[in-house]
Amino acid sequence: MIAPEIASPAVTRHILKAFGLRASKRLGQNFLVDGSVVKDIVAAAEIEEGDRVLEIGPGIGTLTQGLLEAGAHVTAVELDKKLPAVLAETLAAYDHLRIVPGDILKTDIRALMENQPFKVAANLPYYITTPILLALLEQHLPLTHIVTMVQKEVAERMIAAPGSKIYGALSVAVQYHTEPRIVREVAPRSFIPAPEVASAVIACKKRGKPPVEVTDERMFFRVARASFGQRRKTLANALLGTGASKDAVRRALDAAAIDEKRRGETLSLAEFARLADAFSAMQTEGER
Repeated sequence: MIAPEIASPAVTRHILKAFGLRASKRLGQNFLVDGSVVKDIVAAAEIEEGDRVLEIGPGIGTLTQGLLEAGAHVTAVELDKKLPAVLAETLAAYDHLRIVPGDILKTDIRALMENQPFKVAANLPYYITTPILLALLEQHLPLTHIVTMVQKEVAERMIAAPGSKIYGALSVAVQYHTEPRIVREVAPRSFIPAPEVASAVIACKKRGKPPVEVTDERMFFRVARASFGQRRKTLANALLGTGASKDAVRRALDAAAIDEKRRGETLSLAEFARLADAFSAMQTEGER
């Protein structure tokens, strides 16, 4: 450690006071003050010397410091306009850091990371966790790991199995693209200010290939989203959300050998794949 450890209550408070900072509720800011959590995120991301890492929302540099200490080359994208100047000072002792002011959802991530393999590590703002995760997954970026702090409830949804009340479109997307596991839970006291919810670190290792083969990936996710769109509805009704007619929905369900009275939360990835392929086949026939 070549600089004071930012992941401590005393150092974090000193930095906040020195720069006249307060956590922004609008940006969902909670500053991590538990060094063990930083170490666990770095370990879960399997950081090695020279690894390229995209950090989303570095804040005052708490996790950034841990990544740099492990030898990572970090590109940190920060939305809060006040913080890049703070980061430049708190992390002045480190090389291999690029601070990029901006909104990750409006950033060309592939170009930013020069289309080279990289890892993602982040303490994501909870109000925007799902859009960021989906943006990372759906762009087929050359990333290998996503390790992030999220609301505990979201982490549980990401690993949920078919048949559970919390299994949904996010579960399907995460499990299609990655192998997720919860690394640890994180108590509210690990942050300043303490959030009102429990948190968890989740590690998602990118799959070499998806666990199911589909004819059209966009159709697969369109069917999944529609199936969960109105959770109380049977598939026969929910799938009307794809824009298909009642007859087309029934024919697709029949071709996939799935009971139309079932609900989306009971379907496995393999069943979603069969159903999506049935819709794709009907679409192809219609175009002939």
